[in-house]
Amino acid sequence: MQCPAFREAASARLDGESPAVPGAELDAHLAACPACAAWVADAATVTRRARLAPAPPVPDLTVAVLTSLPRRLPGGAAAARARLVTSVLRLALLAVGAAQALLAWPALVTGTAAMSAPVHMAHETGAWNLAAGTAFLAVAVAPRLAAGALPFLGTFAVLLTLLTARDLGAGHVHADRAVTHLLLLGGVALVAATAWRGRRRTARAVSAERVPA
Repeated sequence: MQCPAFREAASARLDGESPAVPGAELDAHLAACPACAAWVADAATVTRRARLAPAPPVPDLTVAVLTSLPRRLPGGAAAARARLVTSVLRLALLAVGAAQALLAWPALVTGTAAMSAPVHMAHETGAWNLAAGTAFLAVAVAPRLAAGALPFLGTFAVLLTLLTARDLGAGHVHADRAVTHLLLLGGVALVAATAWRGRRRTARAVSAERVPA
């Protein structure tokens, strides 16, 4: 066997690998071959220096990491207040929706409404009130529906407000009847607040996604 084979085996042993030559045979060759012994000594020195070489300097990033952290971590008092406001809005919508549905019930069942309205008109009024109450209840259960329900409810509320104000001035409606519309207006305001809060959460989420890591 020639020297290159022994040197390859010695290199493998220096790297912690299994040499292709038996250890006793390799040691015997190194003892009898000064050239291979010198080569192994030099290789051992290079290997030792490579393993004991100092690590390259790493910059201290502690200050940069700490300054990049948000001043207010997610959660805490702000998140608790947000959850509280959301819970209050949902409970209020549940109450308004239930009250609006109860207000529609007599007109739907008996066909009678205020100011001696015809039966069909009473049914129509009851259906509208029940639809509004159902919308309030739906938004209370699933706040994400607020933005979709707002165009219908908002249009209904604006027109009802304008027409009621005109009818009050002309004496076409009694004040006690007009007061019942406040329940509807309150529910629409709650839906609008819920939709606005949902839009703010979506905008914050989009902004967070656009911030580079």
